Amino acid sequence: MVRIFYKEKRQIRKETDVRAIAQLPNLIWVDLQSATAEEEEWIETKCQVSFQTPQEIVEIESSARFFEQGDMMVANSNFSKIDQHGYHSYPVSFLIKNNVLFTYRHGDSKTFADTVKKLKVYDEPFDTGVDVFLLLLETRIEADADLLENISREITSISKSLSNEKKPKQEILLKINTLQENTMMLRESIIDKQRVLSSIQRSRLFPDSYRERLRIVLKDIGSLIEYTTFNFERLEYLQDTFTGLINLEQNQIIKIFTVVTIVFLPPTLIAGIFGMNYQVMPTIMHPYGFYLAIVLMFTSSVAVLWFFKRKNWI
Repeated sequence: MVRIFYKEKRQIRKETDVRAIAQLPNLIWVDLQSATAEEEEWIETKCQVSFQTPQEIVEIESSARFFEQGDMMVANSNFSKIDQHGYHSYPVSFLIKNNVLFTYRHGDSKTFADTVKKLKVYDEPFDTGVDVFLLLLETRIEADADLLENISREITSISKSLSNEKKPKQEILLKINTLQENTMMLRESIIDKQRVLSSIQRSRLFPDSYRERLRIVLKDIGSLIEYTTFNFERLEYLQDTFTGLINLEQNQIIKIFTVVTIVFLPPTLIAGIFGMNYQVMPTIMHPYGFYLAIVLMFTSSVAVLWFFKRKNWI
């Protein structure tokens, strides 16, 4: 699917027929979402641009994330999204040539839909593709902030559940691990944008009139990175708390086994003494010898329990 946005007077119009791209005035944004090979070739020919392959877009080298080619500026970044299966990321390629923005992607994201809505309802003018590019970034940063806030709410929920949980459950630890992975993925995506935008800020092709706005976007990204660090610290604290609760529970179990073992040591010793197989042994022929041994074993166990209780060990 290809969506072509152009400006007619003060209105932003949309066209989906790529064959009409040569006749449209004041092109601003050409969005290629899972476009066919024929659509890609048509746009490359008519607009004199060249899109990277999906393999080239996902390369992590700095030279692949941003570069300039003649009068064309190319930047690649990862966008995050959440669905019923969790958090995911997908690559997006941005090309700016002659103040026209080209976006090349194979995934879908609410960010692009929200950007289109803002194009229609905002009063501020969108004269070039650079305006749309910065609007996309600002919308993406807002979406990343929402995802981080969602993770923060889940962390708070886990914290409350740990406070009310007498026995920690394995599901809580698995959820903490999932949140750590999601936070890490978001942090990687945000840092990737920071690296790309820092390169754009130094580009000779990026208009000087937009550099202050780009600087504000970079500042917002820095705030999100600090937020991810805060979430990481909270998750590590929860993980340590969970581990501490597990250790306390295990220590309590070991303590019970230890007390039971020690309580039965004196009776075992007495039973061993009276059970020795000798011909001559005191009280062996006494009519109350058996009952005396039972009393001694019971008394020794009670004495041990009383001693532990006095020391507040149980």
